Amino acid sequence: MPKDAHYRAAEMHDLAAHAHRVAAASHEKEDFQTAHEHSKQALEHANKALQWSQEAHRKSVKSTEKP
Repeated sequence: MPKDAHYRAAEMHDLAAHAHRVAAASHEKEDFQTAHEHSKQALEHANKALQWSQEAHRKSVKSTEKP
């Protein structure tokens, strides 16, 4: 189902955004090691979000194609 892929992509985008916010807060507190770890986590979530977005798009296109 394309809808599931869209929800999963949205979830990964939300997780990436949260990790970015936590990284920014850690950076403001000058906790650079923690900020770096959260930035790495944000990148991983963003990459997964991209993969899920591409999968959702592929499934959406496939579901609209005529047999």
